[in-house]
Amino acid sequence: MDPVYVPFLPARRDAWQAYERLDARVRRRITPLWTVVPRTGPERPRGDRSAADTDEDPRTFGPWLTRRIDAVLDASSSSVGWADATHLEGLVQAAASGLWRLATQSRLRLVTGPERNHRLQRYTADLALLSGRGLGIRVLLDEPPEGSRSAELLELVDRVRLPPSQLDLLLDLGPVTDTADAGKIALAALDLLAGLLPWRTVVLAAGAFPRTIQPLASGLSLVVPRHDWLVHHLVRSSRPEFRSPLLYGDYSAEHALSANIPSVRRPGPPWGLMRYTAPDAFLVAPALTRGPYRAERVRAVARGIAEAEVFRPGRSEGERWLHACAYGSGSDGTGNAETWIRVGHIQHMSFAVAQLTGGEA
Repeated sequence: MDPVYVPFLPARRDAWQAYERLDARVRRRITPLWTVVPRTGPERPRGDRSAADTDEDPRTFGPWLTRRIDAVLDASSSSVGWADATHLEGLVQAAASGLWRLATQSRLRLVTGPERNHRLQRYTADLALLSGRGLGIRVLLDEPPEGSRSAELLELVDRVRLPPSQLDLLLDLGPVTDTADAGKIALAALDLLAGLLPWRTVVLAAGAFPRTIQPLASGLSLVVPRHDWLVHHLVRSSRPEFRSPLLYGDYSAEHALSANIPSVRRPGPPWGLMRYTAPDAFLVAPALTRGPYRAERVRAVARGIAEAEVFRPGRSEGERWLHACAYGSGSDGTGNAETWIRVGHIQHMSFAVAQLTGGEA
């Protein structure tokens, strides 16, 4: 069966464990894009090439990178997808080593982009040629593209010297909060960039999951529109004649800048987010990670989701976990912030595939 869905996932434990735990029928319909997160330093501004990883000590950085790439390789051992090491490209030696392993020991396709270092664009393309799997070109779309973007993209294609039949165009809208505005950018990108060449695949991805929300009363969930999914519908209805394979992409049940945040960072707030994906919205509610009566309050949040009209009991491991958490007792089985992200990824990816296939998967 052909893939129908491209989740843009950060190379973090919660995401790769979620991908590994998907039902095999669901996993066969997914081609993920893995972005290797930075290890240390400040959060990386989207598309800013000046902020390189600050940890150049091979005694710490090398082993960390090896473990991270090994985990992505294990999770993707039998699946096609993409791997983007953009946050490592400031450290040329580390990037070269990591890209080599991804190209030679996996089925993943490497990724570059028009704004990246020309030398690393060529190196990535050489590895893509060696692998025989081709290359993904990730184009960041924070505003409607102009004519200069098409010239920039064609220059990159000329530089990498690979035929369009081995190139995937990954159109990345990033975080979106308005369907109409994001739809205009998406349609402009399809008209200007997608039609330039007969790409092997065109992916249109966006992320609508909120970065954070304010604490709510216990058990209450905030309803956040799935602008990423709504943009997909807008584009499909506006361009039904689009000739290339156009795949739906999103950032799963995680905010679109998650992969820009370093792996080593200060402790966060004393709460995390439980999440659930409905047909046109996310249900999101903060849950305590520490403090008195934590387990009882976490279960109340889970019950608020499990008793929502849109909840689908037993449809995936994600729903099963939420139901068990909601109606269990004691502290065991309430998880932590990482657990809630993993469960959210499992439920979201399973549901997205079901939406895209009419429930076939």
